[in-house]
Amino acid sequence: MISTITRIPVANYSNLKVRAGYSIKIDDKEIALFKLTNGEVYAIENHSPHPKGGVLTEGLVSGDYVFCPVYDWKISLVDGKVQAPDVGQVRTFQVEVENDIVFIVI
Repeated sequence: MISTITRIPVANYSNLKVRAGYSIKIDDKEIALFKLTNGEVYAIENHSPHPKGGVLTEGLVSGDYVFCPVYDWKISLVDGKVQAPDVGQVRTFQVEVENDIVFIVI
């Protein structure tokens, strides 16, 4: 079976605020975009892996981590892993920026 890679335009880079979450929906996936102080943009699943966790676009961003707004779990924007002593992971998505357009690669 051949896998198809799709680049989906989701936002204008210049419109993204630094360290603020931006929510988008692609098919049945709710995705959180975060623009960091170094200019990098990351995309992760927009829900904490905690069973009663919160929406990550409402979380605080520090460095390349976002904190669950409900349970304060520290989640890496790079690989989606929850930092110890907590455990879990959210899905990450490849991001590309070209000519002020942010693309999610699926």
